Amino acid sequence: MQWPAGSGNRFRGVQDLRDNLFLPYEKKADAAASRRINLDDPQMDGFLPDDQREELNEAAELAFEAYPTFHRQSYLEGHLTPVYFGSALRHFGVIELLNALAEHAPGPRPTKAQVSGQEGIIQPGDGQTCGFVFKVQANMDPNHRDRVAFTRLASGKFKRGMKLKTTAGKVMSINAPIMFFAQDRGIAEEAWAGDVIGIPNHGTLRVGDSLSQTGKVQFAGIPNFAPELLRRARPKDPMKAKHLRKALESLAEEGVTQLFKPLIGADMILGAVGQLQIEVTAERIAEEYKLDVLFETSPLCRGPLGTSG
Repeated sequence: MQWPAGSGNRFRGVQDLRDNLFLPYEKKADAAASRRINLDDPQMDGFLPDDQREELNEAAELAFEAYPTFHRQSYLEGHLTPVYFGSALRHFGVIELLNALAEHAPGPRPTKAQVSGQEGIIQPGDGQTCGFVFKVQANMDPNHRDRVAFTRLASGKFKRGMKLKTTAGKVMSINAPIMFFAQDRGIAEEAWAGDVIGIPNHGTLRVGDSLSQTGKVQFAGIPNFAPELLRRARPKDPMKAKHLRKALESLAEEGVTQLFKPLIGADMILGAVGQLQIEVTAERIAEEYKLDVLFETSPLCRGPLGTSG
């Protein structure tokens, strides 16, 4: 879809391969759309020296001939990927990428679910508002120890203040839903099928929970992977064991790690798929809970045929 003119300190912009226009790179304070200049316009001399102009022409011609033409249906079927160049850090190409998403990205699709105990399909245009929690993030605001459940709406129209039910029958009044855009967040007055809203809560919602107006819709659960690593968590200060347990429970509810308690003893065993999850957990506990924690090899091990011992 685009081809860059130079790289690193030589980067001067990108050429749009569809309409043969050039988007010059200019330092600016916001992500406003870039100027678009015709390749035959005399202004091009001010952006690209002759040697870089020739280099771009050759590279763009090769890309235009070698790569397949963009077809939206091929993209929607997963056979083709449109490629754009830009830098969020430098506020370049962001608007162009977002415009491409708005133009080409698929809309919300039907979702399998159980409705009143029967297998069914939730269509985005259905009248009932429903969705499911696919992520829980704790301590997004460390000063308030908040918990936000990221919920994807599968159908209907959501309005701020709407009451939704969990499949367990718990009624929740969603008075302060959050809409996210990069690092910015604000109150969502309304949302539609396909949108993601954040629902602040105090442990009521967990990953995989379903929300609907009737409480009779249950979406398929989020995949849960068996841990490959087991580590015993121990605070450096023994007096803070209770504080550490609370921190581990809060982070485990996000679904990234799992917390186990042996039938005998009071050890806290953290399960993770990889070492990186252990390191991230240790870093978050130190940063968000001001605790120094040690993760030691657990006496538990994986036995034959997947049994534990």
